[in-house]
Amino acid sequence: MTRLGLLAAALAFSLAVAGPPPEARAESSAPEAGSFSRAGLERVGDYIRNEIATGKIPGAILLIQQHGQPVYFESFGVRDIATKLPMSADTIFRLYSMSKAVTSVAAMMLVEEGRLGLDDPVARYIPAFADVKVGVEKRGEDGKSALVLEPLHHPITVRDLLRHTSGLTYGFYGDSAVRKLYAQADLFDGDFDNAEFAARIARLPLAEQPGTLWDYGHSTDVLGRVIEVVSGKSLFQFEKERLLDPLGVSETAFFVADHAKRLRIAAPMPKDRSPSPVAGIRDPLTPRRWESGGAGMVGTIGDYARFAQMLLNGGTLDGRRYLKSETVALMASDHIGPEAGIARDDFYFPGADSGFGLGFAVRTQVPPNRQWPLGEYRWDGVAGTFFFINPKDDMFAIFMVQSPSQGGRIQLALKALIYAAMGR
Repeated sequence: MTRLGLLAAALAFSLAVAGPPPEARAESSAPEAGSFSRAGLERVGDYIRNEIATGKIPGAILLIQQHGQPVYFESFGVRDIATKLPMSADTIFRLYSMSKAVTSVAAMMLVEEGRLGLDDPVARYIPAFADVKVGVEKRGEDGKSALVLEPLHHPITVRDLLRHTSGLTYGFYGDSAVRKLYAQADLFDGDFDNAEFAARIARLPLAEQPGTLWDYGHSTDVLGRVIEVVSGKSLFQFEKERLLDPLGVSETAFFVADHAKRLRIAAPMPKDRSPSPVAGIRDPLTPRRWESGGAGMVGTIGDYARFAQMLLNGGTLDGRRYLKSETVALMASDHIGPEAGIARDDFYFPGADSGFGLGFAVRTQVPPNRQWPLGEYRWDGVAGTFFFINPKDDMFAIFMVQSPSQGGRIQLALKALIYAAMGR
């Protein structure tokens, strides 16, 4: 994209992505540290172009927005090497675990209304979880290891679902006995809905006692079912009516219902396909009843930008409030620090300099040799998409790509370049 094209795209995008309310603009109008350099942003673009030129990814989109306005918005490469159609702002991506942030916000809307409590037992809404047990591997006198089922010390709570301390795990990584049971349980067979998925997973043992370990897994999927029970609507109906439609988010859903949009869906390189069915969206055009709150959504960068700006604004967008600023602050604060006595499963945990809040990773320490700000919160998806929100500098960044094998590496490199462009 030419510089003229970039400016035109940024102008068009600023009309679709609302900035902060007038009072927030006034607060951020004074000069402050953390402004971007053009040379630094050019290095960001050069990095992405090199990833495409060396055949690692087919294409990508990057948006960096500060003080409610895009400071960098560019599309790179193609959305699918088979069609060679260029990447563009209306490209649809599999969001995978970036769905978790949307589900978490929806749940906190119910918490604010007093219809859901953070310390409510999940079994209050899904009775099958009252009888769940914890799987513990113990070695017998014969030296062989066996899985022993033990009762809960404490019930799983809504807070546990939000912060991934429920004991629910994923079955596509690790080799513990419980994870093997998850992998062998046919959790994704057939055309099931959230109620059936919750029933299936409640028949399995937990990987650990609730409230004792951060363990990445199906917690947010179960949270989606809790939202359904409380609201009396399907997860998507609730999110659409209360969050997505009011935000002006029109392309985010659990599958692409309009087959005319087929050519707008981004695809990874042919040999870079995720083999796991964990998100249930290998084909985003296939209608399905399961609305995976943890990994099932598809959407565009413009849609996610409006969601991110709402969070950065402290819960408001275009004069409408979705969450109280105190609720956003609660979600973006660490809930598994040393005082919580919660251990961490380091396989998926977002780093030694971070904690985890109610739906997001949260930066709690400045990394060595960096000037990255405290209070940044973020998450990503298995196909390589990621976002981070940095309240200190009143900015966020969203990167959209479909590359399961390259996402983690690119995310770290891009974040370093983006912060370097700010002098951090």
